[in-house]
Order: sequence, then structure tokens, then C-alpha cells
Amino acid sequence: MENAARLPLPSLGAHPLPSLKALTLSLAAILIAAAPAAGQEWPTKLVRIVVPFGPGSTPDIIGRILAEQLQQRLHQTFVVENKPGASGNIGTDAVAKAAPDGATIGISLGGPLAINTILFSKLPYDPHKDIAPISLLTAMPSVLAVPASLGVKNVAEFVALLKKDAGAISYGSIGAGSLSQLCMEAIGLKAGGGKMVHVAYPSSPAAVTAVIRGEVQAVCLPAISVTPQLSSGTVKILAVTTPERSPFLSEIPTLKESGIDVQSDAWNALIAPAGTPPAMIAKMNADVREVLATPAVVERLKTQLISPYPSTPEEARKKIEDEKGLWTDVISAAGIKIN
Repeated sequence: MENAARLPLPSLGAHPLPSLKALTLSLAAILIAAAPAAGQEWPTKLVRIVVPFGPGSTPDIIGRILAEQLQQRLHQTFVVENKPGASGNIGTDAVAKAAPDGATIGISLGGPLAINTILFSKLPYDPHKDIAPISLLTAMPSVLAVPASLGVKNVAEFVALLKKDAGAISYGSIGAGSLSQLCMEAIGLKAGGGKMVHVAYPSSPAAVTAVIRGEVQAVCLPAISVTPQLSSGTVKILAVTTPERSPFLSEIPTLKESGIDVQSDAWNALIAPAGTPPAMIAKMNADVREVLATPAVVERLKTQLISPYPSTPEEARKKIEDEKGLWTDVISAAGIKIN
């Protein structure tokens, strides 16, 4: 080391070394400047998850699972706020009109995000302009079910009844413009028969009860609302509406397999107000994906016949647009309009 070059010491007169106070101030300035960028990832204050349906609904169940899991992971407060009404429009509008700072996000689904743009002459929000999709969340199969007393064993036999006299067939739904109505109308159109009689009920359980009693001859409802009745032998499931067979009902064929090209799944998505920073959307998306991959969450969803269905924000946007295309012709042919 004797031959090593000696570097000259800095001249204290010409370039004084920074004092401890100066270093502290400089470090503070750097941290303050960096704070906004870090804050773009997720807000540090309480986060509201708005659900556009009441307590106990599927979106509510999903929202509460998310709130619980995100709170555990991020060590901050998440609360579910139910804002039901107007076919999901009220709660979805609350998200659309919230500040785009991540403090208000929401769960919505095909109705208020896509189908209602066709059913309603005017919405208080524009899903394309006012909503930023974060991720798809879950999907749930619906089933075509009939009373066992109808004596129909499969879709082909049900279609034969429709072609014989569709006007003698009543079907139940959970309301005008609901997916349960649209699915039955689509089946009728694809079957090439006449028009069935629509009877609206306030809930899936009420519609299932109507099938059991023979008040209606068919329903297309979430599978979880029908499967508990199978053991009694009062209800027969003819097909699932998903593009592929459901892992929960693998022995039951799809409508498409059965010769009726109708596909429908009850999905939901996590959304934010338009203008929410992309970095924040990306962080939320990553956290949600982790939650939906958690074995405990997968098992909880399985009890409701629900599958995790995470996506990129772009895939969620495409799903919304595809949903509109899926039902536009059906709504027009059936003459369904809410206002």
C-alpha cells in the first residue's frame, strides 16, 4: 500500500463539508418529494368498498371477503358499504362519482356495467368514461332448471315443449332485465319456439320455490340457489349456462353441448372511479390477485359454487364490452326496457 496514490483531502475553505443539519434537511426533502409517488400505490386512509346490492347478496359476500383479506395484508381499514337499488346503478354511480384517490372502490357486475346501458334510456354514469376496471373477481354458473313434475329429462325435451306451445310455458326470474330473464329469453330465441310467459319474483329463493310448486315451468338461476333442492327430487337441472362445464357440476352438460348456443356466467368485478392513477390500479390488481389465490379464500368461494376469476384491468374492460354485445339482440328481440 506504500505506492498507492494519496488522494488530496478536500479544502474546507473552498468546498466545506455539509453539516449534519444540512444532510438531515436534504434527506427530508428527498423523502417528501418521493412521498406522492409512493402514495399512488394505495391510499393510507380508510378504504370503502361499495357494493350495489344488499347484505347477503353474492357481491356482498365477495366484498366482505376482500375487505377482510386486504385489511390483514395491508394493515389498514377496509369497510363494505351497501348501496342497493335501481338494478345496481345506485352503488355503481357512487363509485363513478367518488374522488379518484383509491379511497372509494366498488364491486359491480354485468348489469350496471353493461346490460343496463341497453335497458335504461339514461344512466347517471357512463361505464366506459366514468369507471376504471381494476380486475374481474369471481364467476358463478347459472343453471336451467325445471320442476321434476314436468317430466322433462334434458334440454332437447324442453325445446320440444317450447316448439309445441311456448305460450303454455311460464318461466321465473328475479326481475325485468335481470340475467335470469335474459338467459331464458335467449334460450327461447335459440330454440326457435314462440314466446314464453315471464313471471318476476323478488329473489332467487322465491323463484326456486315457484319451480318446486310448479307455478312456473323453468328458471335460469345461479346454481347455488338450485342445488340444495336436488336431494329432494323436486327440481331437475337440465344444463349449465357457462361456456364450459362447471367444476362443481361436472356431470351436467352445458347449453351449447345440448344444442342451444347460449352462454352466460354471473361474474363481478372490482372497479374504481375513472382517473384513478394507473400505479394505484396496478397495486390494487396485484393485491386482489393474491387474495383470490389464497387457498382459504378459494375454499370459502367453493362453498357458494363460486370460482376465482382474476384478470388484468384491460381484460375486465373487454369483458364489460363483450357483455353488452352478448345481450343487445336478446333485449331488442324480447322488447325489454326498464325506462
